[in-house]
Amino acid sequence: MSAAIDQPRPVRAEDAFDLARVDAFLKEHIAGLTGAPELGQFPGGASNLTYLLRYGDRELVLRRPPPGAKAKSAHDMLREAEVMAALRPHYPYAPRILATCHDAEVLGCDFYVMERLAGVILRRELPADLGLDTAGVRALCTGFIDRLVELHRIDTSDPVIAALGKGEGYIARQVAGWSERYRQALTDGSDPCEDVMAWLAEKQPPSETAICVIHNDYRLDNVVLDPADPLTITGVLDWEMTTLGDPLMDLGGALAYWVQADDDPVFQSFRRQPTHAPGMLTRREVVDYYGERTGWNVDRFDFHEVFGLFRLQVIVQQIYRRFALGQTSNPQFAGFGDAAKYLAQRCRRRIAASGR
Repeated sequence: MSAAIDQPRPVRAEDAFDLARVDAFLKEHIAGLTGAPELGQFPGGASNLTYLLRYGDRELVLRRPPPGAKAKSAHDMLREAEVMAALRPHYPYAPRILATCHDAEVLGCDFYVMERLAGVILRRELPADLGLDTAGVRALCTGFIDRLVELHRIDTSDPVIAALGKGEGYIARQVAGWSERYRQALTDGSDPCEDVMAWLAEKQPPSETAICVIHNDYRLDNVVLDPADPLTITGVLDWEMTTLGDPLMDLGGALAYWVQADDDPVFQSFRRQPTHAPGMLTRREVVDYYGERTGWNVDRFDFHEVFGLFRLQVIVQQIYRRFALGQTSNPQFAGFGDAAKYLAQRCRRRIAASGR
């Protein structure tokens, strides 16, 4: 039996757009589209927004930034499309790009359209219809890590790949850049977090483990599973922050979202993927498995783990600032200010546990 394919929902009122204008643009740039499209919105969307346009039997996915003010370097839809197009010959899990648009008259912002990869996307709970026992869940987990390892093994000497980022000096740029973003995102009552930022600046490795293609948002809910064989990943989504950098930073970013079964109740409330399910590796096991598969030294992973948590804290605080300024009315963002403060404390506990 095939598992249920991820389906869109009605479009949220604040995320609606002029469908007629988009339809006209798409019919001009993508051959074979006829009739009036049906529109839906995929769940999630705390950052960029994802929609399904259905023309009869043909399904397209549109990606756009959220309304309201954005961080200067965030939500670059055209770059995300360029990244996916560059990676696809090397990494077949990157979806195929069908059209890009930089004309603000169409949607009011840049956007792109890609092929739909119809499949299962894991949300908060593991669907029972996947039919996975504990061993199957473990295989799903290790396969997920293996796809990250494959990404990190792409040859960065290819000129198209080499153009994706600066590479060397990545860690220092990330520590400085995310620290500045956090300071710019502060609101009344925010945790200043200067101690955490100082620790990251002091403890950062002097150089990168390697220079690789890194996804920078690699999560279980960003991969598409084959409905007929949920152990097979058919696609990887959300390439907005992809660049060239340190692979352990990529893994640390992924683990910031990795809520395991024995975590405290507050962190459990953060969980948006079934990383707690019996058979899933713990964060430590993920790091060890990744080290075994790559041969890279993961003994001092504490820095990468703290940085991943801090980066998540910044993202949460940036979203909360948009809410606090009235730039979004989505009620799920109301508690993000407290969530950011919790993550600051989690960073401190991890620093204390590291002994450094």
